Amino acid sequence: MTAKRLYACLSSRMFVPAVGVAVFALLAAGFFYMNGYAPLTIFAQIVQGAFGSALSVNTTLAKTIPILFCAMATALPARMGLISVGAEGQLYFGALAGTAAVLRMLDAPAFELLPAALALSVLGGALWGALPGLLRARLGVNETIVTILMNYLGIQLVEYAVYGPWKDAGNLGWPATVAFPAASRFPQLTAGALSSNWALVLALLLALLLHLLVEYSRWGTALALLRSNPRVARMSGLSYSRYAVAVMALAGALAGVAGYVQTANVQSHLQPDISSGYGYVGFLVAWLAGQNLLRIVPLSLVMGGLLSAADALQLFAQLPFANTVVLQAMLFISVLAVGALHARHVGGGRA
Repeated sequence: MTAKRLYACLSSRMFVPAVGVAVFALLAAGFFYMNGYAPLTIFAQIVQGAFGSALSVNTTLAKTIPILFCAMATALPARMGLISVGAEGQLYFGALAGTAAVLRMLDAPAFELLPAALALSVLGGALWGALPGLLRARLGVNETIVTILMNYLGIQLVEYAVYGPWKDAGNLGWPATVAFPAASRFPQLTAGALSSNWALVLALLLALLLHLLVEYSRWGTALALLRSNPRVARMSGLSYSRYAVAVMALAGALAGVAGYVQTANVQSHLQPDISSGYGYVGFLVAWLAGQNLLRIVPLSLVMGGLLSAADALQLFAQLPFANTVVLQAMLFISVLAVGALHARHVGGGRA
């Protein structure tokens, strides 16, 4: 590849996100101004709340972990042409399954409890992902609709468990299980004042591994062929049904890990609202990254920082948390709109 062609390729890849972020900044500035806030002051507080101190960075990293897992759970099916919006429900069901293992093994040592609980959360998330894949493969049911509906079902199952059979009587009426033992948690990962846990390393390694598989393996080529030309894929001996179920199950397993991390390391017990919409934020991140499993890493960090900064905005600027959702929507719309206009221009005016 010549230097000129390489530059053109990089320019094309960098143009959409760069201009999209610029448009988002203008829209966000206008939004803050119309609500009576100084935009530059708010932007400074967002940066400060996300990365301005060790505590802010630690909070950002804690929120990045589930976002990154859920973004992978969205991006992977999309590489096969499947639109899954089910990471939220898979997160909840993975947390539910992992909790079942913890409650049965409360006194077990860490080398038994953590692998068992993690394995069960993976299986739970995989089951919650495989069901829409099976319905899509066998009956042609739209996976987007099924995954959305299963989100609500997963959330309600967790609420049933913590309000019902798993409710700890010692919580004085608060709907939650007994506290998880320390042996159930991912070990901490510290560097000076910065602290996270080893789930972050696991997420980064999985993102790299999946990127290599999707981009450079026969499996990744099969996914691309099934997405672009299912008829040719069938003629090549590829089973759409098997790949659909397997990919959706793998995606669900990823989200299931996020659910267990939230339950064990963040909440320390299963309770309602274990997720701050991480499944939906992961969907946003995956689509902003163009389903690229490496690009979702920095974007997950940015979104984690935005959620972390929401607390600071509430405290210092008296800005309601709902405004964070508005900012996420603005970012999503800005990047998609710029991407569509750029594609139309490159395509010579074709929509």
